[in-house]
Amino acid sequence: MGTNERRERARLAMREQILNAARELFAERDYEAVTMREIGKRIEYSATALYNHFEDKETLVRELCRRDFSDFAQRFVAAVVGSKSPIESMCRAGLVYLGFAEQFPQHYRLMFMTPLPAAPLEASEREDPRMNAYVFLRQLVVALMAGNLLREELTDPDLVAQTIWAMVHGAASLELTIDKQEVWLDFKPRGERFAEALRTLMRALLRHPEAAEAEFEHALAGTPDFGEPQAPKKTRAKAKAKAKRS
Repeated sequence: MGTNERRERARLAMREQILNAARELFAERDYEAVTMREIGKRIEYSATALYNHFEDKETLVRELCRRDFSDFAQRFVAAVVGSKSPIESMCRAGLVYLGFAEQFPQHYRLMFMTPLPAAPLEASEREDPRMNAYVFLRQLVVALMAGNLLREELTDPDLVAQTIWAMVHGAASLELTIDKQEVWLDFKPRGERFAEALRTLMRALLRHPEAAEAEFEHALAGTPDFGEPQAPKKTRAKAKAKAKRS
């Protein structure tokens, strides 16, 4: 590896550290409350040096959001590969959405629960479902309508898409904000709440919800943990051995 390549790798690695530190702080304290100095301090880097990578805080957060939203959209696209119907795609997409919020809470809080400065989308981001999760969702709704799979009175694709978004966001944000240890609240397990939210959504929107539920149960069987990352094999093996001994 040459000197220039090593230097470029180091630059990209530092840029990644800055973005990760900023994401953590924005999610913890809100965008407006965080300074470039604090971001630098989080990674033991001077605020002045941060400006070698980002012109200002707004430039930083725009790149951060662009990255996170693009990754988010691509997860949907990958999840529906091989789906046999728009209903199966909807089921898989719901599982991906809730799994993302569970696996990446800081990303989710920043993207959907933190006030951020306006960041106008580029033309490609406004139209490409691989870059824009809302475009993906709207196209899925249009496919459901074209197949006469939604209730006949549901004719506005944006209204349906935004209703779906509101329902899954409610389930996700509840998971991230409510203390599950409150003694007065019989808070049900995450998987049960997530699954019932998606079942309720299908019952509310689909023309033949009973048939759709069978497709959902099939999709759920393939992702019973909503995408929650498994422990490494060695860790799982140790856990199993410990369980046997006890």
